[in-house]
Amino acid sequence: MKFIIHRGSNQIGGGCVEVTAGKTRIIVDVGLPLDYSDDKFVDPKTYKKPRNHFPSNAPHVPKVPGLFQEGLPVDAILISHAHTDHAGLLNYANPDIPVYCSKGTSKMLMAGSIFARQVQPERSRQKTIEPKTPTRIGDFVLTAYSVDHSAFDSVAFLIEAGGKRLLYSGDLRLHGRKPGMIRELLAGIAAKPVDVLLMEGTHFSSQREAGCTEKELEEKLWKYFVPLPGLVLANFSPMHVDRMVSFYKAARRSDRIFVVDPYAAFVLHLAAGQCRVPKPEAKNGIKVYYNQHFEHTWRKRNLGRIHRMFLGNRIEMETVLSKLAEYVMVCRPSMFKYDFHGTFPPESVWIYSYWKGYLERPGSEYPDLMARLEERGGEFVTYHTSGHIFAEDIEKLVKTMKPSRVVPIHTTGRNEFQKRFTNVLVAEDGQVNEV
Repeated sequence: MKFIIHRGSNQIGGGCVEVTAGKTRIIVDVGLPLDYSDDKFVDPKTYKKPRNHFPSNAPHVPKVPGLFQEGLPVDAILISHAHTDHAGLLNYANPDIPVYCSKGTSKMLMAGSIFARQVQPERSRQKTIEPKTPTRIGDFVLTAYSVDHSAFDSVAFLIEAGGKRLLYSGDLRLHGRKPGMIRELLAGIAAKPVDVLLMEGTHFSSQREAGCTEKELEEKLWKYFVPLPGLVLANFSPMHVDRMVSFYKAARRSDRIFVVDPYAAFVLHLAAGQCRVPKPEAKNGIKVYYNQHFEHTWRKRNLGRIHRMFLGNRIEMETVLSKLAEYVMVCRPSMFKYDFHGTFPPESVWIYSYWKGYLERPGSEYPDLMARLEERGGEFVTYHTSGHIFAEDIEKLVKTMKPSRVVPIHTTGRNEFQKRFTNVLVAEDGQVNEV
């Protein structure tokens, strides 16, 4: 067995890994770089590739023969989760390659394609993999294991061939709502040693301090909500179902109705068919607000089914504005102009629940939102915990797994790996590595 990190050995996001054995080639993740810009590159959502043509000169597409350029065939693409830095280049890949992912990842790819300009492979290409169920792909046996991350139904991949075992961690954490997932992963790999562990090291990149758990975040939100006199505006990724649950539970504990938009409602609807999360229904303390962007676009985008899906639990903006202290409302920056008409309700609080680095990006809308909130006696606050494993937990997990070699990926902190472990293999992008 051999592997090549085509991108991701010394950066966060944009990952793409090739694993080969015998005559079989598989690709693990096809991510869009985090510094991708619509102004700089071709938009993968609108890019329409003629058959047998590959964008070899596109600067954000790694040169992988058979995947993005002409070359030897690729037998499968594995997608660990639906974030664009792991799945955002699916539109560029050879359309004849089957795409393997979990049921929930397939659902999130669909939701992202409908509401967030993300990409989704054709349904005919998709192969659903069940966690803990081995799947044969040519010379490989693939087993997916569910992991806790900020995208619903994320997985790690155990890849076996010729008596060798490679584990691709994907993105994961130990401080989420589902500690049982990591126990199942550890039990699943315990029978035989892992020869190579490709381990995400996001938190080794900047030595960020460990944050709170997801349940502790819920507690903080609840305590913050209780005395607030105005509307709470919740800003987070709808694909982060556990974060949505944290806001929902905090809202209900503070006697507030949780108001979601159609994107968040659709994600809850999809997730509720697979795990225990509340359906977007009034009886569960959830109402659906049809924001102006959705109202103006659903007909031309042929989204009548989704439009009808939540009508029985709909709430109007006038109702929210009449009793501000009774609601926690999922919000995004565009709503300031189109739904609040350029004026926030008095004493509103905007709760930002993403990585703080996004606030500092050029052209960010958030500085203006902060100023407008302050004008109305409101506040902009951050309540967040990472979707990635904390540094101390990386060390604990790797030492528990005891792989023969640990390979840093999804990180700029390779030196930190070398400080903490004695069995590190630093694999450069494009380098062929024997397992």
